[in-house]
Amino acid sequence: MGQAAILHQRSRGDILLRVGAQGLERMREAGAAKVRFPQGGSEAILINTGGGLAGGDEFAFDITAGPDAALTVTSQAAERVYRSLGPPAVVSISLNAETGARINWLPQESILYDGSALSRSIDADLGDGASLLAVESLILGRTAMGETVAAARLRDRWRIRQGGRLIFADDLAFEGAPPASRATLGGALAFATVLLVSATAEALLEPLRAVIGEDHAASAWNGKLVARFRACDGFALRKALIPALTLLAAPADLPKVWSF
Repeated sequence: MGQAAILHQRSRGDILLRVGAQGLERMREAGAAKVRFPQGGSEAILINTGGGLAGGDEFAFDITAGPDAALTVTSQAAERVYRSLGPPAVVSISLNAETGARINWLPQESILYDGSALSRSIDADLGDGASLLAVESLILGRTAMGETVAAARLRDRWRIRQGGRLIFADDLAFEGAPPASRATLGGALAFATVLLVSATAEALLEPLRAVIGEDHAASAWNGKLVARFRACDGFALRKALIPALTLLAAPADLPKVWSF
């Protein structure tokens, strides 16, 4: 008989969260996923007690802001995505902002290590008059530790609907060496996408461009604003993101975990 296949330990985590205009209404956490509220029910901090993501790990977040509620969601620390022995780490994010609600999805960076594999999806459903601010940022290794990423696998999928109608779709993927053409990363080791869906999105375009300068880019149309960032390392990326997110998140404050 051949040698039996090795069964590797995998990490699982699930969060179900609902807040209303008066605060927390429902919360369920399972596995390695935890959530804490340092400022009552308006700001939630996600915690991965597993200490990172490895191939085959699965995490799911189902987050709802009820009518006229406001919720900011962030993470305790940067998420580390370690080398995979085959399957990707899978992260599924479901965001629901009901009539007049606001969700700010503002996790800290994900760090991809050499040989890592990550498949992440964001699905958001927005009700009438609801708004969403979302950011996802990625860093290719830790430059301060001399790390490089020769090859990795990434699949990042966004689908945003309002009133049941698809209003934004974005797919980012690569396998092998990170793309380095002038039209992609161009040698940058950190990058991010920011999306704002709001009645004020288009009015914020020029103020945002003034904040981010010519090193990054933004456009706005039909109640949406999209900005793309790329930087030489994670510190430079965060230095660009903090003033941009501060502008777009107002009147909510940026979570304290985003401070340098």
